Amino acid sequence: MVHQVVVRPSGHTFAADADESVLAAALRQGLSLPYGCRDGVCGSCRARVLSGEVAHGNASIAVLGEADRLAGFALLCCAVAKTDLCIESREASSLADIPVRTLPARVHRLVRAAPEVMIVELRLPSSERLQFLAGQYVDILLKDGKRRSFSLANAPHDDGLLQLHVRRIAGGRFTEHVFAGMRERDLLRLRGPLGSFFLRDESSKPMLLVAGGTGFAPIKAIVEHALAQGSTRPMDIYWGARQRTDLYLLQLAEQWAMQHRWIRFVPVLSESPPADGWQGRTGLVHAAAMRDHPDLSQYQAYVCGAPVMVAAARKDFLAHCQLPADEFFADSFDYAAETQEAIATSAVPEMKGLPHE
Repeated sequence: MVHQVVVRPSGHTFAADADESVLAAALRQGLSLPYGCRDGVCGSCRARVLSGEVAHGNASIAVLGEADRLAGFALLCCAVAKTDLCIESREASSLADIPVRTLPARVHRLVRAAPEVMIVELRLPSSERLQFLAGQYVDILLKDGKRRSFSLANAPHDDGLLQLHVRRIAGGRFTEHVFAGMRERDLLRLRGPLGSFFLRDESSKPMLLVAGGTGFAPIKAIVEHALAQGSTRPMDIYWGARQRTDLYLLQLAEQWAMQHRWIRFVPVLSESPPADGWQGRTGLVHAAAMRDHPDLSQYQAYVCGAPVMVAAARKDFLAHCQLPADEFFADSFDYAAETQEAIATSAVPEMKGLPHE
């Protein structure tokens, strides 16, 4: 049986199956209710049930006592709807709503998605979850106190594993370790969520999403979050890379466009060799987007990649396409200082669209 849940004061509604928690149902459908552990022990998801009946499941009696239950409170990560519900809960829709935390994580899986791109999946302890907004990033904390920043490529509702897209950078101490030394079950420490690059889902404007290289990671999170919400906002996705092999999740992006009529996907290559036989768009990715969208006055733009690409997109979208300045959102993938120095003192050419290594 499926029950309808109304959230106050927002008025948002969602459906909860009889065998899933209220929190799991909300997250599955793109609503960001607060949570911490998703195991009934931290109390972050405590909410008041204004009407209807829930089963409290394995909610800890130390966190949700009998008096709380009689007063109508529940831990949404454990509570299962027995009837239609009306609950009172805030929703995490801004940076101020989500705490920044430091957590341990184990490497769950390493997937070589392209010759120079590794997908790293991290698992938090069973009693912990990281709540975040689609598009945000985490810092990987190194033993010497330094840190490396990587965008989360998974959507907030799909938080069982945290996914990072790591491009190998010559001279990058951490990324070299990812490719040459990291093993499954290695232990890391991370801090997050961080960053102001996230989906503004209160808007109904069409979205122009522009990614360079592994800047596709937060764009992927944003698209998957919008789909989980059931959003039909038009999304035009442009993904730029040097060669076809650098479009490491090309099939996924093409699948979005095939399955959803409001999504359009355009891959763009800047240095495709003749052997690739590439028949698609070429040149600078933001320039391709501009040619297709000479008027961006009614759009939101989400741009992620190398600093030079982000800066050019901002300048040109605002100056030539009438994009409102407050509708341009970006994440610039900069190098760490010592990596910049290593590149500057070597013969390695400038790389584009890289993670924050």
